[in-house]
Order: sequence, then structure tokens, then C-alpha cells
Amino acid sequence: MLRIYCPHCAEYRDEEEFHYAGQAHIVRPADPDACTDKDWGAYLYFRKNPCGLHHELWSHAVGCRKFLKVIRDTLSYEIRESSPIGGKTAVELSLPPSMPPGSNDS
Repeated sequence: MLRIYCPHCAEYRDEEEFHYAGQAHIVRPADPDACTDKDWGAYLYFRKNPCGLHHELWSHAVGCRKFLKVIRDTLSYEIRESSPIGGKTAVELSLPPSMPPGSNDS
């Protein structure tokens, strides 16, 4: 079982408390009225499926009920980092990740 750090609660919690909410950094079309059906289809349904680090949104559904951004390695399923929405992670800033106190062990 994964242990995910919730930056809002400031503690590691079991994966069962969270719900996956999709890929992070999806930009809504600036002018929805000008979008074609193909553009809307691409926005709504097509996501990246990388081999390696993936930026995801998760909701702490059973805890604080807030959303957080998680960087997860899709090969090992290891969670590298988590941050509040809008916050920058060390991975995004190209810095060595700094894990908060505690352990990310299963």
C-alpha cells in the first residue's frame, strides 16, 4: 500500500484515504466557443501515459478533502513528492526532492 504525504494535513496517510483525480497541469481552452469537437475531445479525453515521472492530482477524500499534486514514477509506483495545488515541487524546480518528516515506506 502506498503512503501519501498530505501537505495540508502535514502527515503521511494510507492510499485508501485518497482518490486519484487525473493528470495535473491540464489547461482549459482559452476560448471554448472557438473549439472544434476534435479540440474538445482532445481536452476531455486524451492524457499522457508516460513511462517515468507523472504529475497527478489526488484528493484527500477521507481526510482534509483538499486536492494535492503528486509526482509519481509510473514504473516503480513510487511517490516522489507531493505539494498543494499551485505549489512548486523540487522536481518541477529541478532541485533534489526534500521529503517532509516521516517515512514513505509501505
